[in-house]
Order: sequence, then C-alpha cells, then structure tokens
Amino acid sequence: MGPLFVTNGSYTTCTLCPHQCRLSEGKTGICGVRSNRGGKIELINYGVLSAYSVDPVEKKPLYHFFPGMNILSAGSYGCNMRCDFCQNWQISQKSQADFRHVTTPARIVSDALSAENNTGIAFTYNEPVVWFEFMRDVAVMAKEKGLHTVMVSNGFVNPRPLREITGFIDAFNIDLKSFDGEKHKRLTGAGLETVRKTLSIIRESGSHLEITSLIIPGYNDVPEDMKLQSQWIASELGKETPFHLSRYFPAHKRKDPATSPESLHELFKTASEYLSYVYLGNIESDEGSHTICNNCGTLVTIRKGYNTSLVRIDGNGRCAVCGNLIYRYFTSP
Repeated sequence: MGPLFVTNGSYTTCTLCPHQCRLSEGKTGICGVRSNRGGKIELINYGVLSAYSVDPVEKKPLYHFFPGMNILSAGSYGCNMRCDFCQNWQISQKSQADFRHVTTPARIVSDALSAENNTGIAFTYNEPVVWFEFMRDVAVMAKEKGLHTVMVSNGFVNPRPLREITGFIDAFNIDLKSFDGEKHKRLTGAGLETVRKTLSIIRESGSHLEITSLIIPGYNDVPEDMKLQSQWIASELGKETPFHLSRYFPAHKRKDPATSPESLHELFKTASEYLSYVYLGNIESDEGSHTICNNCGTLVTIRKGYNTSLVRIDGNGRCAVCGNLIYRYFTSP
C-alpha cells in the first residue's frame, strides 16, 4: 500500500481516517500523533508505550477468541475521536511528554513469546488506528513467529488502510458507541457511518469480530434503539457476532450517574432476542457472563470476573453435547 498522505503545495493531508487532516509544516492532526514533517506524515509516537501488560484475553473484551488464554497488551497515546465520556482519557488525550517508555517491535514480540499461556499481542488502551505504522510492524513480525494479533478500536478509519489492517490483525473488538448518527457525531466528533462500514469490511475479511457498546444513561440506553442496533448487527454481520454491553461509570468530562443494573439487564434481554451471544461488562452478574450454546442451550463456559472455565467444550472449540462450533479460535487447556 502507498503512503497514507497526499501533499499539495504547502499542505499535507493525512488519509488514514475520515478527518483527512490538512496540515502545514510542523502541525499535528486531531489524533495528536501524526504530524507533517517535511511534506510527509510522520508518526511521532512510534514505539512509545503508555501501557503494557499481559491480560486475560477476556479483558479486551474478547469472549470467543482463544477463551481462557492471556494476551500481551500494548498501547500508546492519542486518539482520532474526542469522546467526552472516554474511559481511558488519561492516555488517549495526553501528549508525548507524558510518556517516556520507548520500545521496538522485536522487543514486544520477544515479550509475547516468553509470556505464560499467551496467544499473541493486542493493540489497545488508546486508539490503535492512529499508531498504524508501529502496529503494522509489530503485527507482521508477530505473525511470522506464529502469534495472533488483536486490535481494540473505535473503528474510525478509512477503507483503504483498514483493508491492509485486516491482513495482519486476526481479531477485532470495535466500539459501537451509538446507533444514532447525530448523537454519535456530537459526543465523539466522528461519523457513525464510517464505523458501520468498518464493521462490514472486517466481517467481509473473515477476521474475528466482536462489538462493544458502553451504555450511558440518557445517551444510548433506549430499548428501541438497542433493538434497531441488534437487528442491524444480526442482518449485516451475523447473529453469532459476540456483542458486549458495558456498564458506564462517570469519567473524563461527563458526570452522569453510572448505568443502572436494571437498565443494563433490560438492554441485554432486548439484544438477546436477535443475537446469539450477548454479554455484560463492568458489572457483577451471572446473566451475561457465561457462554451458552446457541444450538442446544448447554452451558459451555463459566466466567467469574476474568476467570474462565471451559466446562462443556471439546478440544476443537465445539459444544461437547451437540457438536455446535462455539469458538473458531481455540486452544484446548
């Protein structure tokens, strides 16, 4: 793929995401990490880490991608959205001066290979899209070593770079922040249709896909909207697409009360009418924690926090009772 920028006179336009930031020399885009240096877009946070940890893969959250395994998670700083409810604003909205840990792709891959019960590398914490070049270099090297790759993203990226990303990322969890285009634009600074297109492209690519919606009171907690969103996911992406409803707690610029458990459970029931695998996050609840075979109703996986027990799954990720495929990506414990 060619460069992710176009130079025209004294300006250079970054073509990574739909913002299409038009930058004069020395200026940096909305994301805070892509800058015009000598008529080219330079990634100024290449190799800069803000967070780095071996996590359960369920923490991404990914419930149908190597359940029970760990994954080395890496993040930097910067984001191409401006969500006033951002749960990771301490890194997404900061500058390079706040982070001094610099690493290399080879070091990250080496750490992933040596980590216990580890399936690969996840790009997460801040927005991985804006870290494109570094993420690509790590992921390509990781896949050469037999590691799997994950991207946890807001999905606000242009189709051309996204199609390259699907060539080196095995699994995605994409935030679908609202199914109302006006609300999505007002609270994130980005358009909903781009995110919907991203979801469709990922599904078409064959990469593993899960979706998360953070449920904020008065914003995206209307059952009728959840019905429309769930119907769209089922029809456009497939009813077996895992869907995570996450409980909101006040963060960054918003002071709303936390999502009530009653509201979250109501939305869970609505989504479950159309989707096979709906889960609840940021809440202690048996409902929405476990995986039940969508063919015979057998409880196949029990989750308590981030502890995962595979109770009725055979060595190939299938329901041990009826043989239905539950986990396409699976390693037998």
